[in-house]
Amino acid sequence: MALTKNFLDYLALEKRYSLHTVKAYKADLTLLSDYLDEIYSTSIDKANHSMIRSWLVNELNRGNTPRTVNRKITTLKSFFKFAQKEGAVKINPTLRLKSAKTSKGIPSFVTVDEMNKLLDEKEFSDDYEGKRDRLIVEIFYSTGIRLSELINIKIKDIDFSKKQLKVLGKRNKERIIPLTQELITSLEKFLEIRNSMKIKFNSYLLLTEKGRKLNPSLVYKTMNKLISSVTSLKKTSPHILRHTFATHMLNSGADLNIIKELLGHASLSATEVYTHNSIEKLKKVFNNAHPRA
Repeated sequence: MALTKNFLDYLALEKRYSLHTVKAYKADLTLLSDYLDEIYSTSIDKANHSMIRSWLVNELNRGNTPRTVNRKITTLKSFFKFAQKEGAVKINPTLRLKSAKTSKGIPSFVTVDEMNKLLDEKEFSDDYEGKRDRLIVEIFYSTGIRLSELINIKIKDIDFSKKQLKVLGKRNKERIIPLTQELITSLEKFLEIRNSMKIKFNSYLLLTEKGRKLNPSLVYKTMNKLISSVTSLKKTSPHILRHTFATHMLNSGADLNIIKELLGHASLSATEVYTHNSIEKLKKVFNNAHPRA
């Protein structure tokens, strides 16, 4: 449908959304279109509030979490706002849609001792891949960046003299992250090894042995395996190191607004979830220290 294509082009070209986000929006709109065609024999531009609400209820019944359904609502609100602006629909059928209630879980994180064990005691292979994988762990933990941001780091993004890293985050928003001297040293040693390898020139920092840019799934699987070796947590994706970075920073006294900027969050509410871990730590200290606890 031309309207959907125009909307996706608008997201990619004007709003400069990431490819991953555009794909997610496209998938949501495709699911809705298929549902409307099958159940109501109509197209998405003819949908009304009841039809859309029916689809969202169906998505919940299919096992989607409230958080996932809320993301779909965001997609629809954005799409119909665009459609109304383009004159494709007269009435926006999403105006009365309400978000599904979600429970805010406390983000899981790796403890300081476990991170020390992973970085200081874990035996990595002495070849290029081993040194690269250890560096990936160190970058994740020292900067709190996302997986998509990590694989897109270019050598020119690192300012060794100023000890800082330029990161291109969501919606192509740039931010500067300070680097520890320990990480600077690790990066310098890694680049010596990388430059000595007979691989084609590539501007990206982290590559495969054949000189290709890293695939997200490779990093995901590698980090999952490494993190699982030092913790009993159920979730051991690379994103848990982002949670770990934020939690350890907060517990060490870092200002919440500073953490927000380092993580690249658009609003403080997204960062405040980490205060729950800090409160839990306070409770633990209180219960262990107070005579009547």
